[in-house]
Amino acid sequence: MRLGWYSSLTPIERRTYWACFAGLGLDSMDATIFSLVIPALIATLGLTHPQVGYLATAALLGVAIGGWGAGILADRIGRVRVLQFTILWVGIFTVAAAFANSFPVLFGIRFMQGLGYGGEAAVGGVLISEVIRPALRGRVAASVQSGYALGYAISVALLPVIASLFPEQIGWRVFFAIGILPAGLVFFIRRLVPESGVYSEAKAARDCGAMQAPFWEIFAWAHLHRTVAAVVMATGIYGGAYVMITWLPTYLRTVLHLSVATSAGYLAFNIVGSLVGPFLYGWVSDRVGRRPAFMAFLVLQAANVAAYLLAPIGPAVTIGLSFFLGAFQAALASGMLPTFAELFPTYIRASGQGFCLGGGRGFGSIVPATVGLLTASLSLGTAMATCALCAYVVAFGAAVFLPETSGTDLHEPSHDPAGQIDAQQLRASRVVRT
Repeated sequence: MRLGWYSSLTPIERRTYWACFAGLGLDSMDATIFSLVIPALIATLGLTHPQVGYLATAALLGVAIGGWGAGILADRIGRVRVLQFTILWVGIFTVAAAFANSFPVLFGIRFMQGLGYGGEAAVGGVLISEVIRPALRGRVAASVQSGYALGYAISVALLPVIASLFPEQIGWRVFFAIGILPAGLVFFIRRLVPESGVYSEAKAARDCGAMQAPFWEIFAWAHLHRTVAAVVMATGIYGGAYVMITWLPTYLRTVLHLSVATSAGYLAFNIVGSLVGPFLYGWVSDRVGRRPAFMAFLVLQAANVAAYLLAPIGPAVTIGLSFFLGAFQAALASGMLPTFAELFPTYIRASGQGFCLGGGRGFGSIVPATVGLLTASLSLGTAMATCALCAYVVAFGAAVFLPETSGTDLHEPSHDPAGQIDAQQLRASRVVRT
């Protein structure tokens, strides 16, 4: 029985796929726990809406630093080793959040969690993009983002269970403590996932005398326009996405006055959409190109957010739009994984992708915080819509200037520093993948 592109993957490609998929999924579970326990944190720790926004911003600032830092490290010591470390890091600090008793402590822990989130996403995106062949890269690498939906689904499914077993003042701590689960994935990666062959080739070339480029090479004139376009687009996409991720559970509970169980039902449709969206984006981008696909999905998502938060729609329509909200949001996020990896040569690929993904999250982190501030004069729904739509406009403008990269061969000699390694030397230094 053939399962589409999955049946075409080699054993190494499959193992790498599942490692990256599971890593993003388990990190998503830890990240979304925070959004789901916001009402409990407000009730038990006395947090205000602006403080909740600051906590979201703390994590996203950590993501910005962690994404670039882990990318720089992955360009030097390898993708797989750094991926293992970031997954373990996330688990440790998610458990630490269970013992927080004040806003300042929780702020610091959220920042430390963010370092791991950013690193895992950036390095995992580079690893899967380097391992998968160009003809399938858009579909396969984008579909890894569906792991985020699976992790979100796990946390949403656990919410009513924990709420029924523990009082609110204890339940949120138990929820955070479950975040140690991702640590087990490290053992799978260590035993079954080999290093990227593309990275191994570059490392072998360095061992033959090629010079290691500095991490600031992504700001050199040859790469600057790509770096700027990518980070600005990521800022808009993540800024809009994190408005919904951070505030949607609170919007459902406090504005639509839904119970915990009913809110979980609405979020379930959002999660199913998030599971489907990356597969849809990957299929579209491999056929029409990365840039047109980004622009189309940005328009669709902006229209959907406006209707969801501003139009007088009933419960049935809200459920339907919840599905598309998740689908378009996940589609946009998934597209950045293969696209940003294709923008940069091997010797700065992880640092370039790490900066663009992490920088986008960091710069976009002011958007959910701004929602909290705007609620002093606007309704929560209006504040969310205003911030999200402005973010998507910024992303669309940047997408216009994004180079088209679909079909890029990451093995090409042009993906090494100019003049350092010729094609014959590169072929001689290749490491055979088994």
